[in-house]
Amino acid sequence: MESDLDIARSIELAPIEEIAWKMGIGVEELIPFGRHMAKITWPAIRSRLDRPRGSLVLVTSVNPTRYGEGKTVTTIGLSMGLNRIGKKAACVIREPSMGPVFGIKGGAAGGGHVQVLPMEDINLHFTGDLHAVTSAHNLCSAILDNQLHHGNELKIDSSRLLWPRVIDMNDRTLRGAAIGLGGPGNGIAREERFDITAASEVMAILALSTDYEDLRARLGNIVVGSGASDGRPIKAEDIGAAGTMALLMRTAFLPNLVQTTEGTAAFIHAGPFANIAHGNSSIIADRLALSIHDIVVTEAGFGADLGAEKALHIKTNASGLAPDCIVVNVTVRSMKMHGLGMAGLPSGKEELKEENEEMVRHGASANLTRHIQNMAKFGPDVIVSINRFPTDSDAEIKALMEIAKQAGAADVALYEGHAKGGEGAEELARAVSNAVQRHMASGRPFNPLFKPNAPIMEKIETIAKSMYGAADISIKPRAKKQLDRIIEWGYGELPVCMAKTQYSFSHDSKLHGAPNGFTLPVREFRLNAGAGFVVAVCGDMMTMPGLPKKPAAEEMDMDKDGNLTGIFS
Repeated sequence: MESDLDIARSIELAPIEEIAWKMGIGVEELIPFGRHMAKITWPAIRSRLDRPRGSLVLVTSVNPTRYGEGKTVTTIGLSMGLNRIGKKAACVIREPSMGPVFGIKGGAAGGGHVQVLPMEDINLHFTGDLHAVTSAHNLCSAILDNQLHHGNELKIDSSRLLWPRVIDMNDRTLRGAAIGLGGPGNGIAREERFDITAASEVMAILALSTDYEDLRARLGNIVVGSGASDGRPIKAEDIGAAGTMALLMRTAFLPNLVQTTEGTAAFIHAGPFANIAHGNSSIIADRLALSIHDIVVTEAGFGADLGAEKALHIKTNASGLAPDCIVVNVTVRSMKMHGLGMAGLPSGKEELKEENEEMVRHGASANLTRHIQNMAKFGPDVIVSINRFPTDSDAEIKALMEIAKQAGAADVALYEGHAKGGEGAEELARAVSNAVQRHMASGRPFNPLFKPNAPIMEKIETIAKSMYGAADISIKPRAKKQLDRIIEWGYGELPVCMAKTQYSFSHDSKLHGAPNGFTLPVREFRLNAGAGFVVAVCGDMMTMPGLPKKPAAEEMDMDKDGNLTGIFS
């Protein structure tokens, strides 16, 4: 089969104005970024927000493995398949971060005959949204340190600052840093932390804001530290940073429009990293897409225990838009890996190519079953999509189908979009279309696991015990003090964003399948008051990833004509 890059370069892209025109968006309503990418203007978005909305489909996955399960490929291909069966559909996906692009993934724009294009531009800088988030975040950091340097009139406690710095790159050396060295002219010497840009509260605000007014208000509500004498929360508004941060985010707030390999409209906006952030695309992109399509397919990062849970408790709480169907993506090799891991056996690439129905059943009976049962609690039908690989045997596929139905899936579909494009997604598209119709006919029930105003600890315990399988929660002493202060400041009923490994239901990446009876350790609480949630950092999870031993970046290059070579090819 041709490489992703060869396939992408073989396709003659339509001008972005043509893709927009098919949706009823005029050329005057676009801000073009070259010939094949554009942002939608705010007047164009605002004029469409009150229209009747289409149906929302949330694509999630089993716990990912190091080989990838194809959730983005499924999301993109499903939108293409829906169009092929006569539905007016689009996809809304998350923007790639250069951290994983240069680290492990080498790209995040789909694959095979199911891609969003122009793939090279999307993976490298795109329209600059992540740079805008980085700049806005670090501007707040600079203004905060400037306040401390010039007399500290607000009496900010410099030993208890809550606002780090960010960069859109995997750089473990910046997890802990010393700044302000070299004398008084360089500011106050202190310790600093860097997060990856995707984990920035500004990124979460971008994804969760409903309009410019909401964006501006949320930026102003960011808590950057506390008062030295009275312990009151100091906000970005207090230090004069919010307005200028909003200016830097003005264009980034507008959704990005591109196209798939078959000319289906695709909106890409905000939200990677569901292990340390909420990991979902923007509310504003969803609302725009829903106003002009019958069905909109969106994805949630990593497994259903992370991105989907956060979509259903954080994003839905902010938007009021609950999904009409939930698709759980699974592969034979992922369940084989979980089965081998549960049995204490090695799981390299060669082992995954060999037929092993027993290990598929072993892994799926635990991992896939729990994900289906977890998602079924929320109300919409759960459809299981089996992303087929050439090495999968018919017996292994049949085993997955049987287990999925036994676990309560409303339907199971074989997905072959990577090799066949939209044609390979038609079976899944029909199953999803039927599920959406059933959900709408039943009044669109949606059942979150707890009330929005439930206390933070009740939310954490419910997620940990009913979704992860934990028996207990352990709050570290430092985290307890942080939570007490958050509650004292009046934020004790905010939603919770769990930060934990994506490779297991637990905090331990080595616990495969569906572990039970463990104690979930929470080592830190971080207040994201502007975004409107509290981050609970579990186990040894880091909010600044590191590069692997052999980063994807080492294989990337450019030829004499400026063409990208290496990992994408």
